Amino acid sequence: MSDVIQNQELDRFELVLDGQLAGYTAYQLADRTITFTHTEILPNQREHGLGSRLVRDALDQVREHTDYRVVAVCPFVAKWISEHPDYQDLLGR
Repeated sequence: MSDVIQNQELDRFELVLDGQLAGYTAYQLADRTITFTHTEILPNQREHGLGSRLVRDALDQVREHTDYRVVAVCPFVAKWISEHPDYQDLLGR
């Protein structure tokens, strides 16, 4: 079982897999903008599509719970958004 949760104290969304941290995507908030700065999946969890799951669920939460504009400084997040046109509207909010 996996979940993506927002850890506001650490300014990141975390992917929790079977109760253990498997990865995170860090962000900075300013002026109704959320800037994703870094994404990391733990080495033993890579190559399972977990990075995509993490980014998708984080962006879904941003869409559902905020009106923030997304800025993708993190190359992984930027590439993911560029490959998923249905998320590109978040860049222009």
